Amino acid sequence: MDILNKRIVVTGAASGIGKALCIAFKEAGAKSIVCVDMNIDGARETADTIGGLAVAADVSNEQDIINVISEANELSGGIDIFCSNAGIGGKPGFFEADTADWNHIWGVNVQSHIHAAKHVLPQMIERGEGYLVNTSSAAGLLTQLGAAGYAVTKAAAVSFAEWIKITYGNKGIGVSCLCPQAVRTAMTEQGPGVAGVDGMLEADVVANDVLDAIKEERFLVLPHQEVTEYMQRKANDRDRWIGGMQRLQKQYEDFLTPMEGDEKN
Repeated sequence: MDILNKRIVVTGAASGIGKALCIAFKEAGAKSIVCVDMNIDGARETADTIGGLAVAADVSNEQDIINVISEANELSGGIDIFCSNAGIGGKPGFFEADTADWNHIWGVNVQSHIHAAKHVLPQMIERGEGYLVNTSSAAGLLTQLGAAGYAVTKAAAVSFAEWIKITYGNKGIGVSCLCPQAVRTAMTEQGPGVAGVDGMLEADVVANDVLDAIKEERFLVLPHQEVTEYMQRKANDRDRWIGGMQRLQKQYEDFLTPMEGDEKN
């Protein structure tokens, strides 16, 4: 899909990848851009930078997404590209996360994509053209050591995006699923963790890759090219892959365990 003169919505637009996407779309000649975030001050800052519209929303709340779509329709008469980009890292671990933690991360990382598709697809299908960009993570294709909630919800996000593409691709609906490893955002400001093994990318680099994927109508957006090789290894021999990840998990646990004699604060 050509981006010139397209009407666009981006969630998680206050910072990081979302803000970079808004700027990249503006530079590519988008007609209108709606900048969505719970952080309305940050969304306004992004919107002011590009001449867009800021809208406050909790993406896990279906009614908030309905309101976003309504405001975008009112602004420019429809939506051509909806970037469901907002996401959270959630509580790390497994036993440490309670039901409320699981509900929260599921709402933001999965239900947000479902709400967006449910309420924006009808107008796109009616026109015979539209595009969804769903931000997941390389963790959705591989896994995330030390964070069950993140690994599971990001995998679900990939699966949902794939289902939408399979089901509605022949009706003119394009879908791209963004799956980066470490990106320099607020989520990684304390460091990339194990996801940084292949380097930390800047958000503008990732945003430009997304725009290329939209133009090419490419499903997977893999800014870290190494992820392609990891996926192939996993697909070729799942048991061997799991064995390798178990060894990496052991290294991860050893790294987190204080050395004997270290003072605990």
